Amino acid sequence: VQLVESGGGMVQPGGSLRLSCAASGFTFSSYAMSWVRQAPGKGPEWVSTINPITHSTTYADSVKGRFTISRDNAKNTLYLQMNSLKPEDTALYYCARGGPSRDYRGQGTQVTVSS
Repeated sequence: VQLVESGGGMVQPGGSLRLSCAASGFTFSSYAMSWVRQAPGKGPEWVSTINPITHSTTYADSVKGRFTISRDNAKNTLYLQMNSLKPEDTALYYCARGGPSRDYRGQGTQVTVSS
């Protein structure tokens, strides 16, 4: 199993970023996938999960209405569109296989929101 994130960077408050997660080594279309973030000095925070078949989504209250998770099963890729970014969104973002129970994760991509 390999999960490789990309798309992070530095952005001003109110800006947008789109993260991607390229998956390999397993049948991507069979698994729920999630985004999780970890801010400096804090524990991991679940962000969002997407169902593998129905593409139904769930979000943490902290990002609801601003972030959108999506997936392309043909490309084995997971996405996170982040809009209206706030300084408190600064964190290492990583994708993980699974929903409530997650077993593999990537190395992560850093998102920094600062003026």
